[in-house]
Amino acid sequence: MPSAEYRELVASFLDLRWQFDPVAATQAGVYAFDHRLGKFSRADIRIAVAALKSMSLAFEAVEVDELDDQVDLTATLNDIRISLLRFEKEKPQELNPEFHLTHLLSGLFALMLRTDRPAPERASALAGRLRDTPRFLDDAEATLTRPAPVFTQTALSVARGGQLLLREAIPEMAAKLDTASRRAIEDALPAARDALNGFSDFLVGELTERSDGDFAVGREAFDFRLHFEHALRETATELLRYGKQLLADVEQDLAERAEALSPGNSWRAVAERLRANHPASEGVVNRYAREMERARDFVAQRALVTIPDGDLEVIATPSFMRPLIPFAAYEPPGAFAADRRGFFYVTVPSPEQLKDHCVHEIACTSLHEGYPGHHLHFLHAQQQASPIRRVIGSPLTIEGWALYCEELMMSEGFLAGPEEVFFQRLHLLWRAARIVVDIQLHTEGMPVNDAVDFMMTAVGLSRASAEAEVRRYCGAPAYQLCYAVGRRALCQLRDDYRARAGDAYSPQRFHDEVMRYGGLPVSLMRWGMGLG
Repeated sequence: MPSAEYRELVASFLDLRWQFDPVAATQAGVYAFDHRLGKFSRADIRIAVAALKSMSLAFEAVEVDELDDQVDLTATLNDIRISLLRFEKEKPQELNPEFHLTHLLSGLFALMLRTDRPAPERASALAGRLRDTPRFLDDAEATLTRPAPVFTQTALSVARGGQLLLREAIPEMAAKLDTASRRAIEDALPAARDALNGFSDFLVGELTERSDGDFAVGREAFDFRLHFEHALRETATELLRYGKQLLADVEQDLAERAEALSPGNSWRAVAERLRANHPASEGVVNRYAREMERARDFVAQRALVTIPDGDLEVIATPSFMRPLIPFAAYEPPGAFAADRRGFFYVTVPSPEQLKDHCVHEIACTSLHEGYPGHHLHFLHAQQQASPIRRVIGSPLTIEGWALYCEELMMSEGFLAGPEEVFFQRLHLLWRAARIVVDIQLHTEGMPVNDAVDFMMTAVGLSRASAEAEVRRYCGAPAYQLCYAVGRRALCQLRDDYRARAGDAYSPQRFHDEVMRYGGLPVSLMRWGMGLG
């Protein structure tokens, strides 16, 4: 049992977290902050940074005896260090207008998505955030300095989506509410729309003129993220070598599989041919639902990992959400929410988009997002007694686990034929390319256009898809490498766990032990498991 002092400190840390980021609170199922948005002016950031530093000193001074608490304490201190790096060194609040827009739109969208509270409560909170929007965007204009051009260009695209949200989606949602709730939203909308339109004008004019900054965080900050956000020992240079070797190995494997499937044709030609096989538009949602149910049954039958209670509902994306979910999206249950349901939204595709729902890829996507991938992982995290393990997570573990699950289920025979295995390997090639681009963008000066060309050549992405990918990489240093590097870390952990367990090893016992740590970095799991 953790000491009372440590428990109180954790509670104070979480309260500070929600005060600073009310949108994260909403997403976690903590509703006391739903009526407002965050405050990211220079003065507010100085206050938050001082509070985080004080919190760090308090955690460093507290004594904990249990190994689990020592693991959690280390994760918490690392989380604080990364927050300080972001707001003191990387400064997205000053250098990335998308940071502000994403916070705003996520804050509105989360309240539209939630179904675990009465609609009038959500409507009241939504109206509160709409009323706070002018203040929030005024602060953003006053805080932003000299962004990188790619950040301003991305923000313009996000702003257009936001304008559609306020012009069409929110009124559509409001029309279905009771009279008082509808009026509260309708009264708040005009000023919010005007503020967003004004911010868009600011992006087009004043900010574009002074957008001459650099998106790259540099080697020192990148390695800092590797060591503290993901608890990795390797440097960017070492991981780049791994990424390039993995890319070469998987491309060779794909060439051999393509030759077996269609002699004389390249893997790119085989992928293009296979993508022509897809369900009809009206059957896409049901196809995902069947595959996710099949994956859940398969996991249970093979006893691969314990499946907690908590349904995963596969539904067509509601019309008001389609502008922000062009393909599909998974929405997990909040870390502290009473509702344990997750949702997988599938946007019914137009005829031109059907190839993105190739029948040979749906099984892999379903297990990645559902069972035993993200949904099962979030359900396990949600039921942990430790609040730290519910909310702190590294994409190294979260994304690494889902990619690890693709290979786990492939090895167990879930993928129906060589075509589905071919696409799983193509997904791995894509994740290997992400390692290379992520590192070279942020530590080796790779230009954006070169990164786009690389993704088109290495993975076969269209130019539009490659540009969207690279824009995301620029704003999220040391994230994209986490899929493949996290998969490798989990495979190594499994091998060491199995070597120690000997004949007593079982996949379910190992995977359940991994789930006990929520999304904490793999090396902290290793420490907790006594594997060094």
